[in-house]
Amino acid sequence: MPLLGYIQSMVFFSVPLGKLVRRVSRLRGGGSALPGLVVEKIDPGFMRRTLTTLPHGVAVVSGTNGKTTTTKMVVELLESQGLKVFTNRTGSNFTRGVAAALLGEVDWRGRLDADVAVLELDEAHAVHFVNSVPPRYCLLLNVLRDQLDRFGEIDKTAQLLQHIAAKTTGTVVLNREDPRVARIAETLTGQEVKYFGLDDSLLSTFPNDDDMRAAPGSPAPADLPEKPAADVVLRAVGADSAEFEYDGARVTTAMKLRGVYNIFNAAAALTLARSICGGGAADADHETLLQALSQVAPAFGRGESLTVDGQPLDLVLVKNPSGFRLGLKSFPAGGYATMIAINDNYADGRDMSWLWDVEFDSLREGGVDQLTGSRAYDMALRLQYDDVRIGAVDTEIAPALAAFIREAQGKPKRIFCTYTAMLAIRRELSKITRVEVVS
Repeated sequence: MPLLGYIQSMVFFSVPLGKLVRRVSRLRGGGSALPGLVVEKIDPGFMRRTLTTLPHGVAVVSGTNGKTTTTKMVVELLESQGLKVFTNRTGSNFTRGVAAALLGEVDWRGRLDADVAVLELDEAHAVHFVNSVPPRYCLLLNVLRDQLDRFGEIDKTAQLLQHIAAKTTGTVVLNREDPRVARIAETLTGQEVKYFGLDDSLLSTFPNDDDMRAAPGSPAPADLPEKPAADVVLRAVGADSAEFEYDGARVTTAMKLRGVYNIFNAAAALTLARSICGGGAADADHETLLQALSQVAPAFGRGESLTVDGQPLDLVLVKNPSGFRLGLKSFPAGGYATMIAINDNYADGRDMSWLWDVEFDSLREGGVDQLTGSRAYDMALRLQYDDVRIGAVDTEIAPALAAFIREAQGKPKRIFCTYTAMLAIRRELSKITRVEVVS
């Protein structure tokens, strides 16, 4: 009884205290994850106790690229089916970010009014989360050379994703076209495995890490096993539409999302949403699913389009060679003023040598008007090797952004930026235009 009383007292005090810290931190203009850190310290069982009671359980979305936008898609697809969804909308994909988001949604007794939780989690932090809260579903997107200063080797990242899959109690959704992700299926025992995939005609548009590092013209390995069937296949991508195949039929839908990588991740989101809703033609209202998919807007900074001085300003997040390559391909430079902002803070990854694995030929005609961020001069050197004209270099983001907007007045604008640079740019833009507030 004394132990039970202690636990009950912790439950009683941890949520009110966490909510108080959350309110104070918001009044001071930051620290969105601080309340989660506090509640983790004083009540380690908070997340498990809260999330394991949900009728449809927990779905974890992880991988190197595309977690935020894919999670947003899954949430909106499930909400279109009438489900109440809890998610970590702050974009903080560490465990303390999930705890902080929970504090904003639970009542004073710690009860969460939701049917399912869909959580974006950083690969390393997802391992800690699933050890505490085994998910019923997981969606594993890709393994790319991102932040190797954190994880050491790309195969280490694959091992982290494999651990997430092993802890999943129900359905594991895998990227059929990424060999390191697809091979995770061989290690599983008991979980249902589903895949999302690409039409063969699109494979060159979405190179996996091995494809990007192969010599030009290298033949494909002859000993690749036959691909498994995919639950959802992306068959074609149009200027503002996409064609998917599932349940033996092809369907075309309009898409607000831009960027070919976002369209591929839409196939991933459809696969997970179908799994949670039952997985078959009779289990979900597919007309409503597609309508919801057509209305999904980009997550903040992931192809987000703002308006500045009456002209569009696009923010394109870049954090590894594949993401930058696909960003350049998805958002052609013609007619746009271009700025690149490269930081090397912890959340960006400290090793920026990956910039040398990106070809910047597409920027050669119009050049780059402004470079900024802590590694602006590294970016300048890289562009010089591709004969890309550079307008100005300023490592301080605020004055660089102001100069970029001023000197490109009357033109549409596009900024390619690493994660912390994107956050700084959005803060500056919020002073002059409407920017979605993520709370």
